[in-house]
Amino acid sequence: MSTQYDIEFFWDPVCPFAWIASRWVAKLAAQTGYQVDWRFIALRLLNKQKDYATEFPPEYEHGHTAGLRMLRVAAKVRSELGREPMGPLYEGYGRAYWDQEQGSGMRKKLGTVAHITDVLNAVGLPPAFAAAADDPRWDVELEAETELALSRTGRNVGTPIITFEPPDGPSFFGPVISRIPSDAEAVPLWNAVLTLAKFPGFAELKRSLREVPQLRILGGLSATPPQEDWQGGHRADAVSAKQGERQHGDENLR
Repeated sequence: MSTQYDIEFFWDPVCPFAWIASRWVAKLAAQTGYQVDWRFIALRLLNKQKDYATEFPPEYEHGHTAGLRMLRVAAKVRSELGREPMGPLYEGYGRAYWDQEQGSGMRKKLGTVAHITDVLNAVGLPPAFAAAADDPRWDVELEAETELALSRTGRNVGTPIITFEPPDGPSFFGPVISRIPSDAEAVPLWNAVLTLAKFPGFAELKRSLREVPQLRILGGLSATPPQEDWQGGHRADAVSAKQGERQHGDENLR
C-alpha cells in the first residue's frame, strides 16, 4: 500500500501546525510530482490517558474531540471511496476553519454534523458521510493509525508526523512551522529537511519558542508575529494560568 507514495503525512484537522505544514507539502507535491498519502493521527486518542481538566488549556478538549469527529468521517470516506479523496477532504476541513475570519464563531461549529456536511458538500462528497462523526466504531481504525505513526517516532511527539519514502524511510514529528512557505521556498525548505532526515544519526532540532501560527482564524499575517513558548503540545502560559485559577478556587473552598 505505502510503496506507491513518496510521503505519508499523518494529520489531525484541529492542529494549526499540521495544517500549515500540509499546505507546504501540497505546494511541494505540485512542483515535484510527489505522491502524498494523507493518513490519520487523532490527538484526542493520543491524549486519552491525560486529564484534560488539569493538563490542557480549557478549549483543548472541545477542539480535540471535534478533530476526532472529523477524522471518523474521513475514515468512513476512505473505507468506501479509497485514499484519493483524503487530500481534498483535509483541505476542505482546513479551509472551512483556518481560513475563516477571527471572531467568526467557527470554533463552536467545528466538528458538528452541520459543519462537516458543509465541508463534504464543498469538496463534492456525499453529505451522508457526516453521520459517521457520531459513530465511535471508527475509533478502532483511528487509534491503530495513530499508534502506527507513534511506532515510527516514539510517543513524546505531536502532529504532524511525516514519513519520508514510506514505509521504511525515516519518520519525524514536524517540522513545526508557523507560516506557509512561498512557492519559491517550498522545495528548498523540503530539501533541507530531507537532508537532515536522511542522516542516520539525526534525532531532533527543536526550540519551544514559536511564532503565533499565521492563520486568518487566529488574526491573520503579521510582519512581526509575537512568540509563544510551547511545552507538551500547548502554550506553557495557558496551562500555568489554568492551574493557578484552579489552585485559587481550591483555596476558596478551604
